[in-house]
Amino acid sequence: MDGTTGSLAGIRVIDLSRVLGGPYCTQILGDHGADVIKVEPPQGDETRAWGPPFENGSSSYFQGVNRNKRGIVLDLKREEARAMLLVMLESADVLVENFKPGTLEGWGLGPDILAARFPRLVHCRVSGFGADGPLGGLPGYDAAVQAMVGLMSINGPASGEPTRMGVPVVDLVTGLNAVVGILLALGERERSGRGQFVDIALYDCGLSILHPHLANFFMSGRTPARSGNAHPNISPYDSFATGDGEIFLAVGNDGQFAKFCALVGQPQLAGDPRFLTNGDRTVNRAALRAELETVLAPYGAAALADRLIRAGVPCGPVLSVPEAVAHPHTRHREMVVEMEGYRGTGAPVKLSRTPASYRRLPPAFGEHTDEVLAEIGAAPADK
Repeated sequence: MDGTTGSLAGIRVIDLSRVLGGPYCTQILGDHGADVIKVEPPQGDETRAWGPPFENGSSSYFQGVNRNKRGIVLDLKREEARAMLLVMLESADVLVENFKPGTLEGWGLGPDILAARFPRLVHCRVSGFGADGPLGGLPGYDAAVQAMVGLMSINGPASGEPTRMGVPVVDLVTGLNAVVGILLALGERERSGRGQFVDIALYDCGLSILHPHLANFFMSGRTPARSGNAHPNISPYDSFATGDGEIFLAVGNDGQFAKFCALVGQPQLAGDPRFLTNGDRTVNRAALRAELETVLAPYGAAALADRLIRAGVPCGPVLSVPEAVAHPHTRHREMVVEMEGYRGTGAPVKLSRTPASYRRLPPAFGEHTDEVLAEIGAAPADK
């Protein structure tokens, strides 16, 4: 597939962002057909050095979020390079950047100036805290924001310390929200003919995913606490040991609980007054765990999980990353991309007529500089 049938074919994106939130956003746009031009400073996107592992001069971290982009180098501290950026924006639909608020403004390229010059441009800024307010303009990184918005406080063992989540969840959800914001603005542009500024802050995005802990706090006034793998509102919704590994039970209603009890040969548990309803089970979760640990001890995790889920009880074995990659359903859902020695994570959005496509490897540093500059009639020396 050449990308001309992607849902965003014909959309040009100038990507000035680095690290994760912005590049994750623009990779999604590129997967769905947009022409993404990634502009790196002379020192490169810092994630090229975030390793090991490394391959051909770039880290796995960089490779994981920068496919389907053309890569160029511009030193935007130079007036000549900024002039070239303005020429590029003449044919662009979207600008994505994550400069510290005030940086573009200091170069005479703030949102108001760009909006006046390019009225159809959708300008998406990813920042730590936004441009104003008590923390406005300050730098933000995923883990620090996890700490500040309360995510670490609800993550980890009940008896342990607040723990950073094992993936940069704030950066990733920020990238997703940036995609949503850009698509909303492009959709509205179809009616108004005008672009707009899309303001995406890590801080806001981190707070936005505190469900159900924030909702619980708003209703009860109680400070949410860490509960390990257990859910604060549902039981059994936790990992449990079996004879050869752990299984995660995600039992969401009373019918599923009754079915689970029957399938493991303990139908009487569903009629126990302590476990009749989800509310009962949540209040008596310690007693329920003691019962289930005994019940599950003779079973193998993989076989039991397969049997339960096929019978309608949500659950899964607790797998390692290599085991998850090797699972046949991962391949069936096309969640591993392989091309020319590259392996990456597939696009999770499956569109029936205009599916995602994988057309370009992550760019080598400055790989397409001459190509892109030639398209706008500029000389490489101007960069």
